[in-house]
Amino acid sequence: MNNPLKLQTPIIIVNFKTYLEATGRKAVELAEKAEKVSKETGVCIAVAPQFVDIAAVAKAVEIPVFAQHIDPVKPGSCTGYVLAESVKEAGAVGTLINHSERQLKLSDIDATIKLAREKGLVSCVCANNPSVSAAVAALKPDIVSVEPPELIGSGIAVSKAQPEVVAATVKLVRGINAKVIILCGAGISRGEDVAVALKLKTQGVLVASGIVKAKDPYCIMREFADATKH
Repeated sequence: MNNPLKLQTPIIIVNFKTYLEATGRKAVELAEKAEKVSKETGVCIAVAPQFVDIAAVAKAVEIPVFAQHIDPVKPGSCTGYVLAESVKEAGAVGTLINHSERQLKLSDIDATIKLAREKGLVSCVCANNPSVSAAVAALKPDIVSVEPPELIGSGIAVSKAQPEVVAATVKLVRGINAKVIILCGAGISRGEDVAVALKLKTQGVLVASGIVKAKDPYCIMREFADATKH
């Protein structure tokens, strides 16, 4: 794999969450489908499996593997926390930070971004609105993804239902950080949702149930990837 800190854009990050359709053996199978689409289309697709599946997934595929979270802690007496070192050892090249289902204080987001940078992990920070996205961008993560929580898992795409949120995020973030990769997520479920997101000047999408719970995840990922070409 190339230097993970130089991810190709547009990028599609698939968050497996804790869905049974992407747990254990099924996590590996879904990652293999993502890799197949990536190789067929040349579009960068990354996957974020559960912690216990990172090693198996990373061993099975060459596409980027992200952790779903890391804690801003050092090795030692922190029972139940997730070390940056452990996810990297397992094969992850990056991590999600501050997903709406695993939110952090701004000070902890800052510390986690710095820790990820120190350990050579790509940081993808989720934010729920344009102003939070801008605040996060000032902390210099690698990726910012705006995700209105009310649309997550709804099947109603943020890029179509709230294009003004995406456009405002891009404008505010670019005024602060010219280098960060900007994604949007929440309700993305069709190729046209991806195409609209890119027209709004994002560089990709963060998606979960739209792919993981699809009847044919391969076809949906292929639709997403093909949509980035238009």
